Amino acid sequence: MERNHTIMQFFEWHLEADGKHWRRLKEKAPELIEKGITSVWIPPVTKATTDEDNGYAPYDLYDLGEFDQKNSIRTKYGTKDELIEAINACHNFGIKVYVDVVMNHKAGADETEVFSVIEVDPNNRTEEISEPFDIEGWTKFTFPGRGDKYSSFKWDFGHFNGTDYDEKTGKFGVFKIIGENKDWNDHVDDEFGNYDYLMFANIDYNHPGVREEMIEWGKWLADTLDCDGYRLDAIKHINHQFVREFAGEMLKHRGDDFYFVGEFWKPDLEPCQNFLDEVDYQIDLFDVPLHYKLHQASLEGSEFNLTTLFDGTLVHSHPLHAVTFVDNHDSQPHESLESWVQDWFKPSAYALILLRKDGYPVLFYGDYYGINGPDPEDGKQEILDPLLEARFHKAYGEQTDYFDHPNVIGWVRHGAEEIGHSGCAVVISNGDEGEKRMFVGEQKAGEAWIDLTGSRKEQITIDEDGYAAFPVNGGSVSVWAFPTKE
Repeated sequence: MERNHTIMQFFEWHLEADGKHWRRLKEKAPELIEKGITSVWIPPVTKATTDEDNGYAPYDLYDLGEFDQKNSIRTKYGTKDELIEAINACHNFGIKVYVDVVMNHKAGADETEVFSVIEVDPNNRTEEISEPFDIEGWTKFTFPGRGDKYSSFKWDFGHFNGTDYDEKTGKFGVFKIIGENKDWNDHVDDEFGNYDYLMFANIDYNHPGVREEMIEWGKWLADTLDCDGYRLDAIKHINHQFVREFAGEMLKHRGDDFYFVGEFWKPDLEPCQNFLDEVDYQIDLFDVPLHYKLHQASLEGSEFNLTTLFDGTLVHSHPLHAVTFVDNHDSQPHESLESWVQDWFKPSAYALILLRKDGYPVLFYGDYYGINGPDPEDGKQEILDPLLEARFHKAYGEQTDYFDHPNVIGWVRHGAEEIGHSGCAVVISNGDEGEKRMFVGEQKAGEAWIDLTGSRKEQITIDEDGYAAFPVNGGSVSVWAFPTKE
């Protein structure tokens, strides 16, 4: 029987810009597989505006840390050779690698150009607030450090439909580029009227040459790295028809097992469902609605009704297309989508994504190893390791939920015959100490179970009918199971 799969997001926003991250991944690969991590999502691999940029301000998509551009050969994370070595090391241990790809915009142009724009209202991009006028924008990308190697495609203002800065006047704004067949893309999120424009020089996916180039680049990147899938950044801002086309072409090129997960950052379920429809279910989505429920639960404490936790979530409505997560690089403190799940609830939140049957869960590097930045936090490896162990060895079989109390919920995984002594009983409280009487199976009668988290020290004996009352501390989680791995 195949074991449970788990992703680790192998970066956080404030990683030290020492160029050693690909080497760290190579060194950590044996430890990760031992913990049950079967795939890693790595940060953007392409050359950005500086060697300290996290990769979300992409300059040259064909420079993976190979060319002397932007005052550096390496990216923030290392060189191309180190990247390939890290991916090979992961593959040697059976770990898949998903690469973060940023296709919404480009930054750090080599030259300015003069072209016509109309300024629009940042809060309603469909409302024009100026007559046409000329600006001097940073939109010409010639890649002098790379030349024509891998691609001879050069970018100019005709390949973009918006930018945010006029070099001539020093003015910032949202400037829509005008010209023949030039407008915001349809089939994007409707926040701010039309949310095609996000930042920097916005790529125009109405342009046939752009579509062709980006699909060819996608194939080149996957072939060059021999990676196993892509995490698609900021896809609510990208023409959804192009996302569907891109995924389809990649699957034809790399095979049906090439994996996609998209960042479609909407807290409401319906837009996520509509997006999945639009892209023909070729990609999975991060369960942003569940993340916000976990965040809300962590803020409200015992006022939050735990029985409602999965209402309106992707993992509930589309379990086969939901990638569940607790936090990530954008939700961590001081970042653009800050919505950090509070420490007291974090073990419970991870139990909710790691130990249930639905969803493809992500363990955040920052939660496991710690985060740097203005408010550093220590990693929670000691707390999270028992949950990872329970996922790999125990969380199998049918699931029975006991979501029958607003402050104490539980569920049972009944185990699989192929994995000896598998099965577990999980209890979560967001209020006082409590317990949950649950059925684990008559075949478990007489077994003495322990709390794998170590929060509770007693043993619980399963009665002859296969039931037991499983306790949990206040504001805590306990994972009860037979005390062997297999």
